[in-house]
Amino acid sequence: MSSHHVSIEWPWWSVDPDCDWIHWNGGVALPLDPTSHEGQDGLFRTTPPPGHLTPGATCQVGIPPTLVHVISVDRFDPPLETGRLPRPRRHVVLLRAGHSHDPERYEQGCEIDPDDDIPITLDLVFRPYACLTPGDEVADAAGRAWRFDTPWDWEPFDAAEPHEPVWPLTLLTREGRMDEAAAATVVAATSHGSHAQELARWAALADADPTRSA
Repeated sequence: MSSHHVSIEWPWWSVDPDCDWIHWNGGVALPLDPTSHEGQDGLFRTTPPPGHLTPGATCQVGIPPTLVHVISVDRFDPPLETGRLPRPRRHVVLLRAGHSHDPERYEQGCEIDPDDDIPITLDLVFRPYACLTPGDEVADAAGRAWRFDTPWDWEPFDAAEPHEPVWPLTLLTREGRMDEAAAATVVAATSHGSHAQELARWAALADADPTRSA
């Protein structure tokens, strides 16, 4: 125990014997104050709560059902050395619903490794522009060509305003070539609605500001 954290003997990771510069002690520190930035960002909770634990006590630790949104996916090749096993090949950074991405904060959200031994179940609620993948080139109903990177980051080839495509959309290329099956999916997915409605649906579910998201 410390004035701000309780250290839990973590049940899901093991020490990496081949990492000679990080020496993990087997514990993970969880914040005592759930209202702090760290407490709001974190997903793991203990039963009983951290403030009711004493050194040597036994507790349950896990993630209650929580609505989150993804702010970044980081990939590592070779896998990242953390002093723990398994070594992560990717991190998914999550924010709780009700919190917007803050570009002024150096660190925000909770990192999880979807490939490690922690038994986390993720159910997709909604992904804006699920019919597209980063790097797709599309044409919109106004005759403009675009590159899709994220739902919040559209690059018009003409560099003109506005920076929002007009639905429906036509897929021009994916990974540099035509994909007829994917093109049919894009046309069907964007035959009704609009760019603004797609982002508004995400914002309502995430209770967050889409203009500040990654």
